[in-house]
Amino acid sequence: MSPELISSLLGLAFGYLCGSIPFGLLLTRLAGTQDIRTIGSKNIGATNVLRTGRKDLAIATLLLDALKGTVAVWIAWRWGYAAGVLAGFGAFLGHCYPIWLKFQGGKGVATWFGVLLAFNPWIFLAAGAIWLAMAYMKRYSSLSSLTSSAAIALFEVGSGFVTGRWTLGMLVMVAMAALLWWKHRPNIERLLAGTEGKIGQKG
Repeated sequence: MSPELISSLLGLAFGYLCGSIPFGLLLTRLAGTQDIRTIGSKNIGATNVLRTGRKDLAIATLLLDALKGTVAVWIAWRWGYAAGVLAGFGAFLGHCYPIWLKFQGGKGVATWFGVLLAFNPWIFLAAGAIWLAMAYMKRYSSLSSLTSSAAIALFEVGSGFVTGRWTLGMLVMVAMAALLWWKHRPNIERLLAGTEGKIGQKG
């Protein structure tokens, strides 16, 4: 096994372990709120934490879930480009499918943003601007996430076709967007049915 392959696998595993830390669940348990897996969308992300009425916990969850993606990439990049990129993908996977919670995790949006920040701050800012614009207009966190992830994925695909050059980072960003959409299947169904909860709505 080549040193590059070993470092890449280590990056993937390290990122996964970082991403698997369920900050939303840990913070709400420490604060003594109700189990967030029994309310709203039943996931462990910041949007569902907000449904407990604790904005402070939701903000803390958002930041920590994002930072675990960013920090995983920054650390793993010391082992090589592929290791850093795969650490980002691993962190995203870890949040969506954490081993500590029987692989029942969140939707990965905050961690996705954290990974984007580490990969390319400009793409991070573009994704954030799209998310905020959609959230302002429609008040649906899920729709904002779906729109921004689709836009970034299309940009990466377009860049690949125009330049004729596909990097591992580009492929990982497209893969993360696809998985993010997969994790949002229940939200898509509720959006189509008009029953999706809006930002700040309890329960």
